Amino acid sequence: MELQTELDSLDAQHMRRSLRSVEQNEGARLQVQGKPLLNFSSNNYLGLARHPQVVDAVRQVLDHWGAGTGSSRLISGTSVIHHDLEQALAAFMETEAALVFPSGYMANLGVVTALVGEGDAIIMDRLCHASLIDAARLSGARLFIYGHADLAEAERALKRTASYRRRLLVSDSLFSMDGDFAPLPELAALAQQAGAITILDEAHAIGIWGEHGRGARAMADQTSDWDVVVGTLSKALGSQGGFVCGSQALIDTLINKARSFIYTTGLSPTCVAAAHAALSLIQEDSVPRKRLHGLAHYLREGLRGLGFDTLDSESQIVPILLGSAEKALTCAAHLEGAGIYAPAIRPPTIHAGECRIRFSVTAEHTEKDIDQLVNALSRWRKS
Repeated sequence: MELQTELDSLDAQHMRRSLRSVEQNEGARLQVQGKPLLNFSSNNYLGLARHPQVVDAVRQVLDHWGAGTGSSRLISGTSVIHHDLEQALAAFMETEAALVFPSGYMANLGVVTALVGEGDAIIMDRLCHASLIDAARLSGARLFIYGHADLAEAERALKRTASYRRRLLVSDSLFSMDGDFAPLPELAALAQQAGAITILDEAHAIGIWGEHGRGARAMADQTSDWDVVVGTLSKALGSQGGFVCGSQALIDTLINKARSFIYTTGLSPTCVAAAHAALSLIQEDSVPRKRLHGLAHYLREGLRGLGFDTLDSESQIVPILLGSAEKALTCAAHLEGAGIYAPAIRPPTIHAGECRIRFSVTAEHTEKDIDQLVNALSRWRKS
């Protein structure tokens, strides 16, 4: 079949991927194929996936509600704990309402396709998450991509689309592969001047940045300047799922028009309970967040001291740009030999020629762990 030919071509380009089974996961440490490894690939930024209060909340809800909802949210898949979580998310994000989806991908897919269609336009940063790109393509609206954080190009796109019926200006707040922040105040001002609706994906910032972990919007004092905020329950909150926050009219529109919400089984009670418990924890205890910031700074300084290009990272996401897929794979293999798990990042996750290792720092790491990583990379550079 042609499929095998395509797979062979991926092999030749060092682009083929495969699934590796993790046998044990204890936060900052994994066991893969019987080998213990220090894990720098997790988005469980605050270590809440295994927090005793989160795990206990899951046990309690499992006894009462069972493992799954058994239905879509519009039929019988909405429980009181879904509503409780949505109310808590809206209060936390300082919006009128919120709606929970089974994944962040489905949240982005649902909100974009519900708001625009043929005759509309979407203006989006080049490095926005794949779910936003896919949502834009599926919506039928015309997509305009501007250079990463390029305000002048974003402004030109807004002016160019002035005649379209409805326009969305869309951006991640914290970019998942580069670790840098979008220029939120400037983007919001451009959209407001142009009369465009704004959508902000806060997946990698919620729980980590801003007052009480409310995200990059809060850090930039922009809580009221973005019409739609999308978040995830599967990173800092340690659970699974996604959510959309905004006006009550927006949420009612999604309930009626977002196909990725309407035509899928509701988020499991266990995920709902885990997310709600984690949401309470991040508001009660700022210590893990502050610890994470310090550790991320320590890693960035260590990598830059070795001469690595960490792009414009300012966050817990710290990449080293290596260029070719072969070089990134070689580096990842060296790190694994040194007891560190940090897979190579290759297209289509990033653009060709921008292959890298993407290190994710968590509050469960220690400075000793980071020293181990930096020393391993120092040896690799000298080899």
